Amino acid sequence: MSLDLFAGIPVSDYTVALAWYERLFGTPPVFFPNDTEAVWELAEHRYIYIEHLPARAGNALHTLFVDDLDTRIAGIADRGLKPTQRETYSNGVRKITYHDPDGNEIGLGGGPAPT
Repeated sequence: MSLDLFAGIPVSDYTVALAWYERLFGTPPVFFPNDTEAVWELAEHRYIYIEHLPARAGNALHTLFVDDLDTRIAGIADRGLKPTQRETYSNGVRKITYHDPDGNEIGLGGGPAPT
């Protein structure tokens, strides 16, 4: 089975959100379907996009699991964003949560911290 994923994030201020997500992901979008959407490819056929939908802004919840959690978190910090929450679950899995200017939640998860 082939699988493409497009996960959407409604935002109230497209320009502000575009700049914030470029800092979060460390790259500009891979394409712009129109003048109210921007799309990033996080992995092959796995996309996340922002869309100017003010009435729906602030309600997205997405968690991305990555192999290189500490490297990604350090890169995001270097680009000026700080997490709003850090959690470690009983099984050692960690989740680092960010909130965009609208309150949309983007979590990054990964295995235990290196020893």
